[in-house]
Amino acid sequence: MPTATAVFNGKTIAKADSWETVEGSIYAKFPPSSLDKSVFSVTDTHTGCPWKGEASYYTIKVDDKEEKDAAWFYPEPKEKAMNIKDHVAFCRLLLCERRSWADAVADGNKVQISTA
Repeated sequence: MPTATAVFNGKTIAKADSWETVEGSIYAKFPPSSLDKSVFSVTDTHTGCPWKGEASYYTIKVDDKEEKDAAWFYPEPKEKAMNIKDHVAFCRLLLCERRSWADAVADGNKVQISTA
């Protein structure tokens, strides 16, 4: 069975056997139970999407590396997006290609998402 894994600064910060995708994107939406919550802290940042609703953001910190607003989730999504409620996507600066993985690079930090 395929798994989705998110790694930041060499540490696995999320791993799941099932996840959600949106708009055919490889942005894996990790279920909240798959997160290592010790490395996530909620920020005051919010953005809006016309069909998903208002997103909230997490800062990720592992050892001496920190990336503000590197992950987002929809705590109260609109009706058509209820399948991603509280699921987490990583790094708004994700450099994405249509294949089974993507690397995110922001300020020298890297989140690797693998769905193999």
